[in-house]
Amino acid sequence: MNPNLRTRIQLPLTLTLTLATTPVKSTQVAGLPPTRAALQPAPRSRWSRGLSLLRPSHAHSVFSATIVLMVSTFLSRIIGLVRVKYIVWLFGRGMAADAFNAAFVLPDMISYFLVGGAASITFVTILTRYREAGREVEGERSLSVILTTMYLVLGCAIVLAEIFAPWYIGWWFNGFDPQKAALCVKLTRILLPAQLFFFAGGVFGAVLMVRKQFTVQAVAPLIYGLGTIVGGLLLVKRLGVSSLAIGTVAGGFVGPFLLNWYFARRVGVRYRPILDWHDEGLREWVRLSLPLMAGVSLVTADSWIIAHFASKIGGAVSMMSYAKQLFQAPMAMLAQAAGAASMPFFASLWNRQKHYEFATGVADSVSRVAALGLLAASGMVALGYPLIDLVFTGGKFSQADARECAAYFAVFAVSLALWSAQSIYARAFYAAGNTLVPMVAGTIVTLVSLPIYAAMYRWHGAMGLAVASDIGIALQTISVGVLLHQRRMVSLASLDYAELSRCLAAAVASSGATMLLVRGLGSLFSRLPTALVPGQTRLADLVVVLAGTIVWVLTAKWVLEIAGSALPRVTMRRLGLA
Repeated sequence: MNPNLRTRIQLPLTLTLTLATTPVKSTQVAGLPPTRAALQPAPRSRWSRGLSLLRPSHAHSVFSATIVLMVSTFLSRIIGLVRVKYIVWLFGRGMAADAFNAAFVLPDMISYFLVGGAASITFVTILTRYREAGREVEGERSLSVILTTMYLVLGCAIVLAEIFAPWYIGWWFNGFDPQKAALCVKLTRILLPAQLFFFAGGVFGAVLMVRKQFTVQAVAPLIYGLGTIVGGLLLVKRLGVSSLAIGTVAGGFVGPFLLNWYFARRVGVRYRPILDWHDEGLREWVRLSLPLMAGVSLVTADSWIIAHFASKIGGAVSMMSYAKQLFQAPMAMLAQAAGAASMPFFASLWNRQKHYEFATGVADSVSRVAALGLLAASGMVALGYPLIDLVFTGGKFSQADARECAAYFAVFAVSLALWSAQSIYARAFYAAGNTLVPMVAGTIVTLVSLPIYAAMYRWHGAMGLAVASDIGIALQTISVGVLLHQRRMVSLASLDYAELSRCLAAAVASSGATMLLVRGLGSLFSRLPTALVPGQTRLADLVVVLAGTIVWVLTAKWVLEIAGSALPRVTMRRLGLA
C-alpha cells in the first residue's frame, strides 16, 4: 500500500480523502504584461475565509464541511443542553416528563419504517448519480415524484396513527398508569405531523448536500432545537407540557423544512406535484429505501426498546432519556458531523470507481472517530456527575436525580467509540448504493439483542438496560465492519490499531487521574462549612469540572506524546496554538 495515500491521524475530526487541486490558469499573453485577471489575488485573512464558509452557496471540501457541521453540532448540543435543563427544571422525572419523552417513539417509528428514517442518505446517492451523469433535470423530476408519492403515503400513515395512538401507547408503554398514558397520547398526536416536515426537509437538504453546500444543514438543527424552548416560554403557563410539543413541531417546520426548501429553490430546484409510478428515480429510491423500511437497526431501535422496558419504573423513561441525550452530544460531534459531511464524497468516489480511495477514506475516518471517541468517553465517565449536578440540579431535579442520571450517562459513554465507528461504516454501505446488507445485519442484531435487553432489565433494572445498549451497539459495529471487510469494500486491516491503542492507553490514564482528582476535591469541599462558601455545591461542581478538565487534557496529552502519537501536535496546529 502506498504510504503517501495513507495519512494517519493528521486531520482531527475530518476525513482524509485526497482531493485534486486545480492549477490557476494564466491569462497572460506572450510579450505583454500580465492583466489584472492574471495576477494572483491577495490572500484573504483567516477571518474572511471563515466567514465565506458560512455562505449558504459555498461549495465545501470534506474538511470544511466537517468543521462547519461540527461547529453546528456543538451549538446544537448546547441548545439541546438548555432544552433538557428547561424540561428537567419544569418537570424533573415526573409524569409529564415521562409522557413527553415517550411521545416521540411512535412518530420516530413511522418515520423509520415508512421513509427509512433518513431520507437524505438515499437521496444523496440518487441525486449524485444524476448530477454526475449530466441528468439534473431528470433528477429534479424524480425528486418531485418521490416527494409527492411519499407525502401521500406518510400523510395516510399519520392520520391512522392519530386514530390508533391510544391503543399503541397502551401496548408499548404498558407500565404507564391511565393518566400518564392519556397525556402521552395527547403529546404523540401533536408531534406526529412534524414527520412531514422532516421528510421534505431531508429531500431538499439532499439537493444542497450533493452540491457540497452544508451551511443550511448546519443551521437547521439549531432552529429546531430552539423551537421546543420557545414554545415552552410562550405557552407553558397556559398549556403545560403540551407547549413543548407544539414548539417542537414549529421548530421542525421552520428549520429542517423551510430553510432547506428555500435554499433548494435558490439553486434552481422546483417542486411540482407529480404522480408517476414508473419513474426511474422513484424505483431507485424504493429499491434503496425499502430495505431500510423493512428492517430495523439497533441504532434507532435502542431508544425504543429502552423506553418500553423503562416504562415499568416510575421516572425511568425520563432519566434514561436525559442521560441518552447528554451522551448523544459528543457522539453527534464525532460521528454524525463527519458522517454527514463524508456521505457525498464517499458516494462520488464509489460512482467514479475509485474503490481504493473509497476504502482508505472510510478506514481513516473510522480510525479517527473511534480514537477520539475513546478519549472523549474517558472524560465523560470521570466528570459525568459533577457536570450533571452543576447543569441540571434545581427546580424539580434533585441531587439524587443527578447522581442516578450520571450513572446511566457513564455506562452509555463507554460505547462512544463504537457508536462513532458504526456511523461511518453504515454510510460506506449507503454511499455504495447498498442498503440491503446493513438492513439485514441490523435486523438480525436487533433480534439477537432483544433477549439481552430483557434479561439485563430483569437482573439489574434500568441500569441493566444501559449495559444492554452497550452490548447491542458492539454487536452492530462488529457486524457492519466484518461485512464491509468480507465484500472487500473496506478492510479491517486498514484500521490504525497503533493509534487506537495509544488513545486507549491515554483514555485509561486520563480517566483514572481525573477520577482521583474529583474524589479528592469532593472530599475537601464536603468538609468546608456551608456558611463559609455560599452556594457551596454549585461552586464545588464548577471547580471540580474545570480542574478535572485540565487534568484530563494534560494527562491525555502527556500519555499520547510519550506513546508517539501525532494527535496532540496536529490538534494544536489545527487550532492555531502551535
